[in-house]
Amino acid sequence: MVAIKPSSQGKALNITDKTNGQKKTIGVLDGVRAVACFTVIAYHINLITSSFHDWQPLALGILIPGMMRMGAAGVTLFFVLSGFLLFMPYAKAMLFGSQWPSMRQFYLRRALRILPGYYVSLGLIILWTHQEYLQPEHWKELGLFLTFTMDSSRLTFQKLNGPFWTLAVEWQYYLLLPFLALGFGWLVNRLGGKSLQRRWWMLIGCLTLMACWGVSSRYWGPYLSSYTPHYFPPIILKGAIFFLYGISGKYLEDFAVGMIISSCYILSQQIATEHPLNWLKEGIHRYSAWLWGAGILTLLFMACWTGNYWYPHIIPLFDSLSSSYNQYNEIVPAVGYGLCVMALLFGSANLRRPLEWMPVRWLGHISYSLYMWHLPILISFITFAQSYANSMKHLWVYGLYWVCVMLIIIPFSYVFYLLVEQPWIRLGNKIIGKKQRIVLEKPASAKDKRERSQKPDYEREKQAVRKSQG
Repeated sequence: MVAIKPSSQGKALNITDKTNGQKKTIGVLDGVRAVACFTVIAYHINLITSSFHDWQPLALGILIPGMMRMGAAGVTLFFVLSGFLLFMPYAKAMLFGSQWPSMRQFYLRRALRILPGYYVSLGLIILWTHQEYLQPEHWKELGLFLTFTMDSSRLTFQKLNGPFWTLAVEWQYYLLLPFLALGFGWLVNRLGGKSLQRRWWMLIGCLTLMACWGVSSRYWGPYLSSYTPHYFPPIILKGAIFFLYGISGKYLEDFAVGMIISSCYILSQQIATEHPLNWLKEGIHRYSAWLWGAGILTLLFMACWTGNYWYPHIIPLFDSLSSSYNQYNEIVPAVGYGLCVMALLFGSANLRRPLEWMPVRWLGHISYSLYMWHLPILISFITFAQSYANSMKHLWVYGLYWVCVMLIIIPFSYVFYLLVEQPWIRLGNKIIGKKQRIVLEKPASAKDKRERSQKPDYEREKQAVRKSQG
């Protein structure tokens, strides 16, 4: 067991950090993952029921239409969580000189966690409802699904199974993250030196630039996608758009928000009380309730903006913002969700308790299966429900689909998790656990000792701070 220095309120955070392949867990984030998944499910149920039933959401008030449309932002919350969780070991290595995460182990764990469930789901859905992808004329599109690039072509974007395109974005982020971290680490070491304060600000600066890149890509991406090149071959432009933007962007601003929160969290868990950066740690703890309120207000603002975008003029105040909606419709909810996540991590136990409830955390554990399978099952359920829906009120139809979620989708997803996901997760933990034991047992080489001697001396920095304070 590797101990993590607790913060002044660290007892309530449910933190464990084990070797032998066991990954760090923060209980409340399992509940947050469940919320993200059910937000997306609610969004899809709303689209399905409103598409074949005479229903006017505007009759329910100005917030409801935006909130229903914004349900897709549950995907944004998934991206923020991925950025937070996967960047933690890199942030710890950059800031405090701990062992740099193994790229091989990172890719192995991600592959065994994501690929088996995805490929089994892809195969079953094709055999179940989309046999046309087995025909030679559709092999090109099938190749995009097999290589996780289905977000880069309109032939496959949101096709076959709507949620699959987000898995492409996730997987591409997984492939990019170790190289991004290496670049950030080089800058932090080169420009930050041995001062923890300079290193932290340098890291935050890098992540802010990453977020700015994601936001700016929403401006130049659509422009270049429709641009006819005159000075260089079209294939170069198309290739750049394919890898750098795709159809709706690579959502790097969402991941960057999660990575910034991760850097703050790691700093709060490791920093000494006497350090000059301790003001940040104490400030987040003290104002966590304000962070929660600011996050909720940001999400409500986004809901109003979304409602006015899809149903123009219902909130005239937002009419002037419609032209910039597509550029900022990811970073704004990402910041809102990020503030709420920070409040959950650093705030009171009462705020976390509903999301740490075991049934909610259990739903978070099977959220990957729920996310992949809820829409195909809901669409198949239409053939059964539509004959009854025409004579029923919309509220009853809406409830009927939630009955389907509770009685069919959740049990099916749990069985899928047990049979497909869990065996590969255990295999990954077993393989990585063996590799870690081998590394721990191997004696340090002369090169390792030399590298350790060159790492920033944080103990010496702490002593200098204590001496300056008398």
